[in-house]
Amino acid sequence: MGRLVEYKQTLKTKGEILLRFLNNYQDHSYALLRIVSGFMFSFHGVQKILGLLTERARPEIFTQSWLGGWIELVGGLLIMVGWQTRPAAFLASGTMAVAYFQFHSKFQFGESFFPIVNKGEMAALYCFVFLFIATYGGVKWCVDKSRSKLRE
Repeated sequence: MGRLVEYKQTLKTKGEILLRFLNNYQDHSYALLRIVSGFMFSFHGVQKILGLLTERARPEIFTQSWLGGWIELVGGLLIMVGWQTRPAAFLASGTMAVAYFQFHSKFQFGESFFPIVNKGEMAALYCFVFLFIATYGGVKWCVDKSRSKLRE
């Protein structure tokens, strides 16, 4: 019985050490999430607006897909560099919500509502990642922070 208690205490101590270590890098990992998500999101806009890295035709000007492409391209870059992070992420989140409900689930609430069925996993994931970024802001390695330091 004594060895079991000792073993549990050792695990608890190691777990606390790991949590303390990981806590030191919360802002770093969040910044990487923001940067990589914005970078990847912008490539969807590159495909739609610039016609690169795709075999699909570019959407007609002033259509919903064209506007979405600009939001993906510009919004993704803004999120990546961390300038106007919150509004850009909020707009990107809303865009992905529209993409999911309008283009993937097609406003149906049967079996085709689920992302695994309607191939809307990326739209749903981007929607919630960008909603999180919109609530959390730029935090680290971002233009928003460096601009606020210049004003002080």
